Amino acid sequence: MKEKYKAFMEGLPKEKREKLEALIQFIKFGMVGGFNTVLTYVMVNVMFYVWGINEQIGNLTAFIITVFISYMVNSRFVFNETAGNQSFLKGLVKVYISYSITGLFITGALLYIEKNFLAIPLYIGSFANIFITVPINFVLNKFWAYRSKGDKKPEIRQDPG
Repeated sequence: MKEKYKAFMEGLPKEKREKLEALIQFIKFGMVGGFNTVLTYVMVNVMFYVWGINEQIGNLTAFIITVFISYMVNSRFVFNETAGNQSFLKGLVKVYISYSITGLFITGALLYIEKNFLAIPLYIGSFANIFITVPINFVLNKFWAYRSKGDKKPEIRQDPG
């Protein structure tokens, strides 16, 4: 199966191949994120309802654990071509920073605006925010967290005109 996929990809023009590879990478990233979202939900609820742990402590604990899992899986499954170009610790710190930006700061700001200015219920806002934060997180991970100094910077194409 890998040979057929590789042959198919090599048969595509470079621009289409790069776009398709980026789309596949984004889908894989989303799969890892979906798994981690469910895992976080289960962990927070088990810690709160079963073990009686404060929800904020449970949320922080789940964040620390699931971001680590995300780094391990994304390093091998999504960004495997660049993850090996930097130290484990440096990559892990960069991933924690990127997830903190989207998972803590951007989400927090969006929830505040949705609740206080737009009167959007939490269950709707928190779900809708996924469509904003996941693409931002993907870009942060692809072009910063999993990019080492030696990697090529992404090309910015300008339309002739």
